Amino acid sequence: MPEIALVVLAILAVGMIGLLTSAVTPDVMTGIGLWTLALGLAAGLPTGLWYHVVLYRTLAKKMVLPAKWWVSPGDLHVNLAGEELARVRPWFLIGGIGFALSVAGGIAAIAGLLLRG
Repeated sequence: MPEIALVVLAILAVGMIGLLTSAVTPDVMTGIGLWTLALGLAAGLPTGLWYHVVLYRTLAKKMVLPAKWWVSPGDLHVNLAGEELARVRPWFLIGGIGFALSVAGGIAAIAGLLLRG
């Protein structure tokens, strides 16, 4: 469910950027996009890594993890108890927000570069 919210947020961000193209020059849009991309990477990469570490440490005590568990780690949340999920979830959400910012920033930067012509 949080993934759907992140996708909707990214689509809304891209739509807002599209509306601002008439008021914002392509150079400004590129700059804002690159800064948003950098912010998303700075927030998403370390928290996403830590999310995987915490999830692995929590689940490895209880079960043998599948071979490529990191490809879709959200599917493993059903194996977490309430307190365990509360420990993992903030890192999951912050990493997801960082990812959404990275995607939106990348799209904005690309749009700004394409608008330069």
